[in-house]
Amino acid sequence: MSNLDRIQLLRQFTEEEPENPFNWYALAIEFRETDPEEAYSLFEKLLSEHPTYLPTYFPAAHLYAEIGDLEQSKTIFEKGIALAREQKNLKTQQELQNAYQNFLFENDMD
Repeated sequence: MSNLDRIQLLRQFTEEEPENPFNWYALAIEFRETDPEEAYSLFEKLLSEHPTYLPTYFPAAHLYAEIGDLEQSKTIFEKGIALAREQKNLKTQQELQNAYQNFLFENDMD
């Protein structure tokens, strides 16, 4: 299945189940490499409409860093870490904390 086919299928899923955050997440992931602006919009939607959907935080924080929005990336990492702690998801919390520490080091931030 091509990227375009996956995007069409995922768009159909978002129309059929707009309340399901996984459909929006999968669509954002598909767009991440080919259309970062569209991925950005989809991650914004996820973060505002589905703030407790934990899988969003890792790729969203990385995308924001890649496009140069370092402060927003930092905020997303911090919110994701707090959410993982709240949800008692130790594995994701550790992954986010490690990525956050690398992000801070690479961007000379505190």
